[in-house]
Amino acid sequence: MNSLFWVFQGILAAIFLTTGAMKLLQKKEALADKLAYVEDFTQTQLYGIGAFEILGALGLILPRLTGILPWLTRVSAFGLALIMVSAFFTHLRRGEIIPMGIVNIGIFSMAILVTIGRFL
Repeated sequence: MNSLFWVFQGILAAIFLTTGAMKLLQKKEALADKLAYVEDFTQTQLYGIGAFEILGALGLILPRLTGILPWLTRVSAFGLALIMVSAFFTHLRRGEIIPMGIVNIGIFSMAILVTIGRFL
């Protein structure tokens, strides 16, 4: 099971590092061409979301890998699951359940599995 959790953590970290970096490094206007939902947020909010996504991604890997405060992996996974709940409701409000809401549910599920699995 440990290997499965590491795979999930790696996938989640890759997803959130990528999306977080996009939100931090690109202006809202450039993102709007690819991600319609950014219209609902200010540039500052996008920077904040991106920063939390990157911190969460690092928290999924580094604490467990280094053995320093490994409980932070659970906290990070849970925090990213909460971000996915917010994302789901954003897409629901915008009428974008398929495919974006389904993707949110999948990512949420992985994050919750890591949260629970790392308690064991």
